[in-house]
Amino acid sequence: MEALKQQWQDGIQALGVTPTVRLIDGGLYLLKQLLRWNRAYNLTAITDPEAILSRHLLDSLSPVPFLQGERIADVGTGGGFPGLVLALALPDKHFALIDSHGKKLRFVRQMVHELGLKNVSVHHARVQALDLRVDAIVCRAFATLPDIVDWCTHLAPGGQLLAMKGKYPKEELAALPKRITVQEIRPIHVPGLTADRHLVNLCLPEICDNKSE
Repeated sequence: MEALKQQWQDGIQALGVTPTVRLIDGGLYLLKQLLRWNRAYNLTAITDPEAILSRHLLDSLSPVPFLQGERIADVGTGGGFPGLVLALALPDKHFALIDSHGKKLRFVRQMVHELGLKNVSVHHARVQALDLRVDAIVCRAFATLPDIVDWCTHLAPGGQLLAMKGKYPKEELAALPKRITVQEIRPIHVPGLTADRHLVNLCLPEICDNKSE
């Protein structure tokens, strides 16, 4: 566990994030519980601790330097990634973790309780039907960019959308409505991962109109 802890701490620093005790200890506890719960709840296909560290924990941290606003929605959180890790890293921001699959949210709610995450709320709902307002949206392995914009703009009109993608999403970007402003597309190196990672930073329109353009 000491070697894993060192990899975690080194990875946190490599991503430009402050390695606080809350983040280091909380992340390792989350990893341990994910392995334990996974046997019954099938939360992830990844079972190697080092792979979970890179593919889930460190990958979840990559948006930290780019998130704007105080209220963040993690849409399609699944087993709590990236939302739980972001909440550990950014205690002054509030994270709304949203998913329509109640089975995985049992784990998320339990981790919120056990980690004492006062800055997290959990929402069992389809995002299209959720009445919630936030400053920014982050999503990981959720849907195509046009679908994310279509389903989620009402949560953060005029706000930020950070979509965590693998390869450069050329076709998805080309399919976005003209009213969407692409602020930045940034390649990200996640320690321990050789696969491509990109952060797509979009500015959502002030008024949600799914029928236009």
